[in-house]
Amino acid sequence: MSKFRIGISSRILGLITARGGSKRIPKKNIRVVGGKPLIAWTIEEALKSKHLSRVVVSTDSPEIASISKEYGAEVPFLRPAELAEDNSAHVRCVFHALDMLGQIDKDCFDAVCLLQPTSPLRLVEDIDGLLGMTQRRRPAAMVSVCEAVEHPYFARSLDAEGRLSPYITQDVEYPSKQNLPKVYFVNGAVYFNTVVSLRKDVGFYPAGVLGYEMPLERSLQIDCQHELNVGDLLLRQRAGDCPSKEIEAYEFL
Repeated sequence: MSKFRIGISSRILGLITARGGSKRIPKKNIRVVGGKPLIAWTIEEALKSKHLSRVVVSTDSPEIASISKEYGAEVPFLRPAELAEDNSAHVRCVFHALDMLGQIDKDCFDAVCLLQPTSPLRLVEDIDGLLGMTQRRRPAAMVSVCEAVEHPYFARSLDAEGRLSPYITQDVEYPSKQNLPKVYFVNGAVYFNTVVSLRKDVGFYPAGVLGYEMPLERSLQIDCQHELNVGDLLLRQRAGDCPSKEIEAYEFL
C-alpha cells in the first residue's frame, strides 16, 4: 500500500461530483434544502478546509455549474454525458477531473477527497478530521463511516410465501443489540484516496482501506424525497429556523 503524508507541499483535490440527471428526485443536487441549494452545503464546508488545495465541482449540468460558482466552487470544465449516466462508474469521473485539471491548469494532485452533495449535514470538522487522520496513519485510502442503526444480525429474508428467515446465520436465541459487536456502514460523506492508489486499484476501496467514524447525526444521505424532507428539517434546525415540534414529529418516522 502506498504511503501518504499531508504536508505543506501536498496537493489534495476537493472534488464534489454532481450530475444533473437524478431520477428519484429531479434536480436533486440543486433542490432547496434548509434554505439553500443542496450542493451549497457541501461547497461551503469544503471551502473551510485547511487541507484542501482546491474545491472543484464535476458536473454535466450548466445549471449546477452556475449555482456552484455562486457559492465559491470552481467549475473549470463540464463532465461529458457518458460520465453522467445512472450506471457511470464514479471513479471514472474522478479520473476525468484529474485529467482535465492537468490539461487546463497543468495542476497535479497527490490525493483526492471526494465529497458528495447528498451528505449536507457533514461539517468541515469531519472533512479535516479524516484528512488529519491520514497524516497520522498514512493510508492509501480512508472513508467515513458511522455506526449502523439497525444491526445486520436482525435482518430477515422474506420468501415468496411471506416466510421470514435470518439473513445471517445465528447462534443466539434472543440477541440484544448491546451484546453484539458494533458494526458500521459507509455513510458516503467523505472519501480519501491517493492518486497513485486510484490509478492502480481503479476504485475507492483498495486493500487496507481505513474507516473514519462520524457521528450518526451528521451521516444522513439524501437519496429519496423522505430523506430530503428530513434533511430540510435538520438543516433548518441547525440554522434556528425549525420549530422543535417538527423535529419531534420525525423522531417517530
